[in-house]
Amino acid sequence: MRRAAVSLSKAWVALGPRFLPFADAATDTLPLSRLLRLSLFQVSVGMAIVLLNGTLNRVMVLELQVPAWLVALMVSLPLLFAPARALIGFQSDNHRSHLGWRRVPYIWFGTMAQFGGLAIMPFALLILSGDTHWPAWVAHLGAGLAFLLVGAGLHTTQTAGLALATDLAPKETRPRVVALLYVMLLVGMVVSSVAFALLLEDFSQLRLIQVIQGAAALTIVLNLTALWQQEARNPKRTAPDRARPSFRESWQAYLRCGNAGRLLLAIGLGTAGFSMQDILLEPYGGQILGLSVSATTGLTALLAGGMLAAFLFASRWLARGWDPVRLAGLGAVLGVFAFAAVLLAAPLDSALLFRIGTTLIGGGGGLFAVGTLIAAMDLADHVESGLALGAWGAVQATAAGVAIALGGALRDIVTTFAENGYLGPALTDPSTGYGVVYQLEIILLFAALAALGPLARRPGEHDRTPEKFGVPDFPG
Repeated sequence: MRRAAVSLSKAWVALGPRFLPFADAATDTLPLSRLLRLSLFQVSVGMAIVLLNGTLNRVMVLELQVPAWLVALMVSLPLLFAPARALIGFQSDNHRSHLGWRRVPYIWFGTMAQFGGLAIMPFALLILSGDTHWPAWVAHLGAGLAFLLVGAGLHTTQTAGLALATDLAPKETRPRVVALLYVMLLVGMVVSSVAFALLLEDFSQLRLIQVIQGAAALTIVLNLTALWQQEARNPKRTAPDRARPSFRESWQAYLRCGNAGRLLLAIGLGTAGFSMQDILLEPYGGQILGLSVSATTGLTALLAGGMLAAFLFASRWLARGWDPVRLAGLGAVLGVFAFAAVLLAAPLDSALLFRIGTTLIGGGGGLFAVGTLIAAMDLADHVESGLALGAWGAVQATAAGVAIALGGALRDIVTTFAENGYLGPALTDPSTGYGVVYQLEIILLFAALAALGPLARRPGEHDRTPEKFGVPDFPG
C-alpha cells in the first residue's frame, strides 16, 4: 500500500505545480503530493454520483424497462442521508476511540458502505433484467438498498474527508485546500462519465456488471490510497472518558457564531436557484430550440467549463482581498442574467443565447459555491470543522435534491395546464412550463442575495486577509 501511494504521489507531482490548479495550496506541512493523494476520495465520490445519477439511471429506464417513477425514487434515496451530514461531521469531531483517530473511522465506514452498495447492485440488476425466477419486488428491494448504501457512504466519506483536509491544512490555506477538493469532485465526475461511456459503448448486461464491479474495487483503492498515513493518532483527543458536548449544544453554538443561520439560509436558496434546471436544460434545448442529441449533450461540458472558469477567476479576486460573501453574491447576480438569457432564447429562437446562458449558469454556480464554502469555513474558527462542513454539505445537498425534483414536477404540471388552455390562449406554448421554472429560479437567486446582504463585509473593512488560491501563474 505504501509503495502504491508513493508511486501515485510521484505521478501527480510529475505534472508540475505550474500546470496544476490550486498548486499554491501546498505548504511545508501539507506538501502537494500528500494533498493530491488526499483528494482522491473526491474522485471516488464523483464516480459514484455519475454511476447512480447518469449511467444506471439511463440503463434501468431504457434497457431494463424499469418504470421511470421507480427509478426516480431509487435515485433520490441517497438524499435521505444528506441532512445527516451535520450529525456525521459532529460525530467525527467528537469520536471516541482508543486508537486516537477521529476522521479515519468515518471515511473507512463510508468507503465500505459505497463498496457494499456497488457490490449488491449487479445482483439486483440481474433480477431486474428478468433472467431469473425471483419475484420483481426482490430486485426492487435490492436496487433500493444498493442506492441507499452508496448514498450513505458517499455522504459519510465526503463529510469526514473534507473535515480531515481542514484539520491537516494550516489556517491560511484551508480555503484553497477545500476548494481544490471541490474541483477534484468535478474532475472525478468528468473522467468517470467519459470512462463509463467508452466501456459501455458495446452494451451488454455482462459488461454493465463488470463496470459496476470495477467501480466498487476502484472505490476501495482510491479511498485507501487517499487515507493512507494522513491522520496522526492522538489518543488523548479521542479518549472515551473525555467530556464532550451534545449535538444540540454544538449546533446551537454553531448557529450563534457569525450569523450561521442566515448563511445556511442563503446557501439553501442559492443552491435551489441554480439546481432546479438540472434535468430541464437538455429537454428545453431539444424540444423548444430543436437542438440535436449531440448538441444538447454538449451542454454538460458548457456547464462544467463555466464552473471551472469561475474557480480560476475566483483565485484572482480572492487574492486581491475579495470578501467571499460578495463573491457568492456576484455568482447569484450572474445566475440571474444567465436564466434571463435562457428564457429569452425561446422567443428569439437563438441557440447561441441559450449556450451563453448555460455557460453563465455554470460560472455563477461555481462562484456561489466557492464563496459560500469559504464563508462556511470561516465559521470553523469558532466550532469544529466537521460540524461546519457537515452543515454546509447537508444544506447544499438537500436543497439541490429537493429543487431538482420540484423543478421537474413543476414543469410537468404547468405544461399540462398550459396545453389544456387553463392558462389562456397566450400561454399554450410548450416553453411555458420551462419558463415558469426559470423565473422561479431567478426569484430564488434574488432571495439568496437578500439573505447574503447583511453578511457581506463593508467596503474598507479588512478583517480578512487576502486569500490566494488557484493557478499560481494564471495569465492576464
